[in-house]
Amino acid sequence: MAGTRRPIAVELFCCSGGFSLGAHEAGFDVACAYDFDPILTSSWSKNFPNIPLHLRDVSILDGGEITAAAGDDVSLLFGGPPCQGFSSIGRRDKKDDRRRLLHHFFRLVAEIRPRTFVMENVKGLSFANAREELDGALAQVPRDYVVSPKMILDAADFGAATKRQRLFIIGYDPERCDRIDFKALQERRDTPATVGQAIADLADAKSTGDDDDVWQLADPHAASAYAMKLHGQEHTFTGNRRTAHTKSVVDRFSKVPQGGLDKVGRYPRLAWGGQCPTLRAGTGADKGSYQAVRPLHPDENRVITVREAARLQGFPDEHRFHDTIWHSFRMIGNSVSPIVAREILKSVAEALERRPMAAAA
Repeated sequence: MAGTRRPIAVELFCCSGGFSLGAHEAGFDVACAYDFDPILTSSWSKNFPNIPLHLRDVSILDGGEITAAAGDDVSLLFGGPPCQGFSSIGRRDKKDDRRRLLHHFFRLVAEIRPRTFVMENVKGLSFANAREELDGALAQVPRDYVVSPKMILDAADFGAATKRQRLFIIGYDPERCDRIDFKALQERRDTPATVGQAIADLADAKSTGDDDDVWQLADPHAASAYAMKLHGQEHTFTGNRRTAHTKSVVDRFSKVPQGGLDKVGRYPRLAWGGQCPTLRAGTGADKGSYQAVRPLHPDENRVITVREAARLQGFPDEHRFHDTIWHSFRMIGNSVSPIVAREILKSVAEALERRPMAAAA
């Protein structure tokens, strides 16, 4: 931010930190983050050693606790309340206690009164049978805020290598933030990266020998521009263990063409020139341990690795996930693409910059 300190942000329901990555790249300082799940946040300290993580139930969190941790002038409150209770492919159970967390997000907006807020969730939250719940939650937002329409934004339209439609709602206090162009966000149509641009350079990576899941890129300079932006300084990365399939499953996968679908397990095979379908999270043991179907590699007869999924979602190679494949995929499937987060929050940061904090008394 030109001539000022970076605006302060706070993330709720932070999970593995895709949203916070985007916030940092957009120009915010994330002062602290909150989540209830010790597994999905288990790698937080590795990725964000300078951002305090508070393992707290947001439903009993109050605004005073947040402002005590972050300061009184919170420029941005952002987060994605758990979406499984609203997902179009789930049961959409109205008794699912996770649905109420949506209300608590907007309750905290009212208590903290940040200069801006951004809420992300599944497209299903905009459906008719969830509209009453969403509208009830939004009713808590102070009336002097300007609130966007319910915007369905696709990660592919922001340049990501995955098709991922999500609902975003942005609000701001017009006394402390300049106008945010919601229409420009809704009409965004960047050229999406392809699967090949995202993961092709991972194919020849070799184990470093230091750890069985630390890998070295063979020829980082041959990568696409998309991939190069995600490379780490040492061109090493984790999360590249292959899933061991049985011979019968490998044989079955071998019959699925690029862009095709395995009719038994419903595994889609990625196409080098296309985009990845939405990567889904699955559920933890408390909700049945349902494992989301993972896409097949374009050429190899296996599901994609954690790092390949992270690349498709837009995570940098230095970002760490869980030690297990399953929980790592839960982290990625629950995350906001850092690419989308950066571009949306950049619009918010620019509007804040046009109304400097010194003039926001």
